[in-house]
Amino acid sequence: MKFISTRGKSPAVTASEAIVNGLAPDGGLYVPERFPEIPMDFLDKGLPYPLFAAKIIQPFFKGDPLFDRIPEICEKAFTFDVPLRMLDDKKGILELFYGPTAAFKDFGARFLASALESIQEKSRQLLTILVATSGDTGSAVASAFYKKKGIRVKVLFPKGRVSLRQEKQLTCWDTNIQSYSVEGSFDDCQKLVKDAFQDEALKTKWHLSSANSINLGRLLPQMVYYVYAAQEYYRQKGRYPVFIIPSGNVGNSVGAYWARECGAPLKKIVLAVNANKTIPHYLETGKYIPGKSIQTVANAMDVGDPSNMERIMYLFKDFTTLKRNVSAFSVSDKEIREEIRSTFKLFNYILCPHTAAGQFVRERFFSDIDTIVVSTAHPAKFESIVEPEIGKSVPVPKSLQKMLSKESSVTSIKPDMKALFTT
Repeated sequence: MKFISTRGKSPAVTASEAIVNGLAPDGGLYVPERFPEIPMDFLDKGLPYPLFAAKIIQPFFKGDPLFDRIPEICEKAFTFDVPLRMLDDKKGILELFYGPTAAFKDFGARFLASALESIQEKSRQLLTILVATSGDTGSAVASAFYKKKGIRVKVLFPKGRVSLRQEKQLTCWDTNIQSYSVEGSFDDCQKLVKDAFQDEALKTKWHLSSANSINLGRLLPQMVYYVYAAQEYYRQKGRYPVFIIPSGNVGNSVGAYWARECGAPLKKIVLAVNANKTIPHYLETGKYIPGKSIQTVANAMDVGDPSNMERIMYLFKDFTTLKRNVSAFSVSDKEIREEIRSTFKLFNYILCPHTAAGQFVRERFFSDIDTIVVSTAHPAKFESIVEPEIGKSVPVPKSLQKMLSKESSVTSIKPDMKALFTT
């Protein structure tokens, strides 16, 4: 199995090489040369989630040095529950926030960290991970890579644009984790990362890799829970659902599309975005025009130029095909707040702002059909937004309590390369 660049000007590489490289040399994103067919015969066997994940991920590592270690890597990475909750007979919520940082990013970050640690066992050079975050990615990466041998991490987040609890999760680390508060938006942070990878001298000197969703090692494990949830929904209801995915940088959504390309029984995939309307605008006009990110209450989705749209466009090479396969709806801050209130009132269920965007799209456009809204984060991470709407406090998970009790360490920088690599 080989992986190629979306821009077609870089050599094909193995999965391990794609994971270490992060970004392809031509600036493109790695995608599979072809999609292996998921061996569906194992779906009904009630496998533990780590073994289930290994069955789906391992074909992408055929011929790769990590092939035989994938089951072990999955066993290390996926140590938490993946429950599918039903609000009623047709409305499911896939809760992806039971990992150590209470967000779905734990799935990809922990797999990537274990994979890179295995790769680094034979390397004498310190690997530097660069990660830009609009909220949850950075904390998941920091937690996953904390004290991993042969690896250091630089986490970049936009100053004043993440929740207080998110910022605490981003800055409560030491030893091999460095956190940077960047004076700018998430797009400024993301541009720093991309520019660093385009500087060959810098990339070689620091032995750079990425842990953003541009990295293949983040996307492959995110495919798994879509297959898992679709099968679990079918087991309970005898029907396959539509997935509604809160989307920022679109990596989570790419995982769903890749799962479907492998033959997974995903009926339809719908993206819910906030006031950052780049994707809905593109679908309406046929013109892809990145915008400056707009700050919203669903801050992890505040992305004006989502990187993984490049993978979506590569998968669906003409606009007509893309529009037939991709749906996206924008949800305002007011609508997000209203949905938090109404869902709590109707179902006694507490949503984070991002999941509320997905829930709003479901109630507005898909209320009478089988659906799963992907719940991307625990509502306790956004207590200042959620608690006033529901009129009560949100219990804080133990893993989050532990991080909130730690001391913070952070460096404030302007969005320039020199500041990032001299501190």
